[in-house]
Amino acid sequence: MKAAVYNGPKDVTITELATPVCGDNDVLLRNLYASVCGSDVSAYHHGPRAHRITPGSEFGHEMVSEVAAKGRNVTGLEVGDRVCPYPVLAAGDSSRAGTLGGFSEYILVPDCEVGRQVHPVPRSISTKTAGLIEPFTVATHAARRAAPKAGESALVFGAGTIGIAAAVALKHFGCGKVMLVDLSDFRLRKAAELGFETCNSATEDLAARTAEVFGPARTISGPTADIDIFMEATGVNALVDSYLSMGKIFSRMVVVGVHQTPHPIDLAKLAYSQHSVIGSGGYQPEDVDTVMEIMESGAFDIESVVTHEFRQADIVTAIETAGDVDSALNVMIKY
Repeated sequence: MKAAVYNGPKDVTITELATPVCGDNDVLLRNLYASVCGSDVSAYHHGPRAHRITPGSEFGHEMVSEVAAKGRNVTGLEVGDRVCPYPVLAAGDSSRAGTLGGFSEYILVPDCEVGRQVHPVPRSISTKTAGLIEPFTVATHAARRAAPKAGESALVFGAGTIGIAAAVALKHFGCGKVMLVDLSDFRLRKAAELGFETCNSATEDLAARTAEVFGPARTISGPTADIDIFMEATGVNALVDSYLSMGKIFSRMVVVGVHQTPHPIDLAKLAYSQHSVIGSGGYQPEDVDTVMEIMESGAFDIESVVTHEFRQADIVTAIETAGDVDSALNVMIKY
């Protein structure tokens, strides 16, 4: 089989590897679509840093696949079924969460258990949309961590795939007004097309725009916008400070973006503002179920998040395109 191997910054190569062979308890998957994650882009340009991406390993971890072969002891799956592999467990080695082999033609799932290493994809979900299940589950888990209540308002920093998916999940959980904030007009237009409020904080006054959309509330030091939930989906440390400054009393922020360096927080201000800063990473089976519900509902044109498709042979171009925030949102490899 052909496989994309991550060797280090600016070094991803397509190579020939032996196609894995199923044991009695294993499943061989043929990849159908693989999404380029922001962590793939970061590792390509800067090295693995905080991501579980090991040089010399097969690259990619967000994909939808079909069962190509299965061991005789595997139940609950048939050849031809579509599944979404769970990156932390699918390879039988959690250190390979970022190098599962999404950019390879095939992957082997050892000791496969349905609902644990792989999740079946309902027939009503298109294959391209299913290629977004993995990032949408990460974002949905983050939205769930915010404990959203019906009618609450939310602001999401970052209009990439995770940010938009988090906004979709927040609406699904009952939030009223949801705004995405970014520096890319291209991505914000995509968010607006999905029905969200938007703000380009490079060209618009964020305080004025949020006050216009959400109405007034108070911080311990003065007026602010009436926002209950903040979501940080960029990995930019300064946005945590933005929340601590503009978040109303009793508001909360979920941090799902990957931050590469430690960042100090003013704990006195956190305490007196009664703010909450909540971490979120990965996802749980219940989040997969929720994403399936969202995708099956048809309430959002989720497939429109995909702006580019490439062949496996063009993996480098795909990764570089995914890093161009002014012309791309989600980029996929189609097999």
